[in-house]
Amino acid sequence: MPRVALRLQPMQKAFPAAVIDGAVSRDALKQILAADPALFSQLEAIVHPLLAADRKSFRDVAKSDILVFDIPLLFETGGEAAMDAVVCVRVDAATQRDRVMQRGTMTEAQFEQILAKQMPIDEKCARADFVIETDTPDHARAQVETVLQQIRKTLPPETKNKEAQPDA
Repeated sequence: MPRVALRLQPMQKAFPAAVIDGAVSRDALKQILAADPALFSQLEAIVHPLLAADRKSFRDVAKSDILVFDIPLLFETGGEAAMDAVVCVRVDAATQRDRVMQRGTMTEAQFEQILAKQMPIDEKCARADFVIETDTPDHARAQVETVLQQIRKTLPPETKNKEAQPDA
């Protein structure tokens, strides 16, 4: 059985109404979770191990000297222990809300539900090794370049020999 089908089985079993035409429908899943937020823990028990396996596979084949993982619940799941450094990106709450709502991918209630599951941004920033303010693209880009320079200074020699990838 293909790997994708194997990964779909736990979702099909736990959330059959969310699996449509052989794929997880994000919209259907959002509706299920909005109706019963207690199901988030069941979803996380399925998804988090799969994501961890994907990160490991990525690490195993990566050729870059620095790898970036976008992990929304990093601190909440203890995932920071597996990272060499943690960068937290932040913006003021009003701008964050505006950006999310402009995407048109969730309702205000869904946004609030997600925020409620997350550690407060000030606490995440206090725990992070680096903080990037995403108020403007130019400001964020400059901070990223500084963070990359600082991280590269701390890399062990065997890592520095890896092929450095240009900024993406």
